[in-house]
Amino acid sequence: MLPNHNRILVATDLSQNSVRAFKHAVMMARRNQAQIYLLHVIPEIDAAMRAYISAMMIKGSLEKFESQHEEEARQEITRRLKIIAKEELADHPEDMQRITKIEVVLGHPVAKILQVADLYDIDVIVMGSHGKGLIKQAFLGSTTEKVLRKSKRPVFVVPLPEQE
Repeated sequence: MLPNHNRILVATDLSQNSVRAFKHAVMMARRNQAQIYLLHVIPEIDAAMRAYISAMMIKGSLEKFESQHEEEARQEITRRLKIIAKEELADHPEDMQRITKIEVVLGHPVAKILQVADLYDIDVIVMGSHGKGLIKQAFLGSTTEKVLRKSKRPVFVVPLPEQE
């Protein structure tokens, strides 16, 4: 029996290649009558940087600043994701119905992508690649590469287009 992809998670960083990945996810969703879940992860501040910033601010003001601006950031990113979806689906507005959920979360991108995939029992994760050079990838790795290694679900990776 062939696998059925009924729930598709698109992990996006709002880059142009994430938009390309979204287009692939829409085509998959059309063919499978599937639901699309859009996810953007706002990375947490590094612990050392957080301690430094906190030390420079009045006690408790960092937490207050974060709580005030975190919700604003979520709303703005959600608004941008909706605009991208509407623009990309302008020729097929009926595909907007396939978008079941738009979620913006704070945390470690790889962990959050896998956590959300588990939460919604996702069948396939769709992501864009950033195609960093071999040296950068050897030292840093990419979110896409780490999701590929850690996921127990299929991951569909959309590479960067070739430069002409």
